[in-house]
Amino acid sequence: MLKLGEKGAIPQNDNETYAIAPHIPCGVVTPELLRKIADVSEKYDAKAIKITGATRMAIVGLKEEDIDGAWEDLKLDKGAAVGLCVRSVRTCPGTTFCKLGKQDALGIGMELDKRYHALELPGKFKMAVSGCKLSCSESWVRDIGLIAFPEGWTVVIGGNVGMTPRIAQELITGLDDDQVLTACEKVIDCYKENAKKGERLGKTIERIGLDPFKQAVS
Repeated sequence: MLKLGEKGAIPQNDNETYAIAPHIPCGVVTPELLRKIADVSEKYDAKAIKITGATRMAIVGLKEEDIDGAWEDLKLDKGAAVGLCVRSVRTCPGTTFCKLGKQDALGIGMELDKRYHALELPGKFKMAVSGCKLSCSESWVRDIGLIAFPEGWTVVIGGNVGMTPRIAQELITGLDDDQVLTACEKVIDCYKENAKKGERLGKTIERIGLDPFKQAVS
C-alpha cells in the first residue's frame, strides 16, 4: 500500500483505494477543467468527486494501479494536500465578482498561490485572502490571513483550526497590493528562521512572541 502522499495519492479508510487532488489555484475552475475531472473520474470508476475545504476537487476511490493513469490523463499539477509546506490559498471573489469586495482578493490570492503553493516550510501552512471584513475566506483562522478594507489590506497571522483552534493576531494594516505581498514574504521568512520542525506559525508566536514578526514587516 502506498504511503501518505506517494504519487500525490491519499489512502482512504477502506485501506484499498486512494484519493488524488489536482492543484486548482484559489478554486477557480473552467467548464473544460470540470469536464476533464469528470471524464477521468468516470474512466477510472472513482467513487466520488469531493470539493474540499481547501477549494480543491478530490477524486476519491481510485485503485492503486489507476493512479498514474489518472494523473497522466488529467495533466494537472498535484495539490499540496499533505506535508510540511504551504497547503492552500483560499480566496473569496473580492472586487472581481462580489459587490461587497473592497480589494482584489482573487488577484492577490492567485499571486500568493503562484509564489508559495507547495513551498516547503517548518510546518503546515495555510493562507486566506478575504475581500472585505466579513472574512468569507476565514482569514482569522489561517497562518496568514489578509482582510481587505477600503483603505487597504490588514494582515493577521498565527490562526488555525484543528483540535486546538487559534484566532490570528493583527500584524499590520493599511497596505496596498505590493506592500501586502512584501509583508507576506517577510512573515514567511521570519517563520522559516524561527520555527521548530512541525511547529505551526501560531505556536511559534506563542513561543517567541509577535514582536519579531512586527519588526520584520516594519
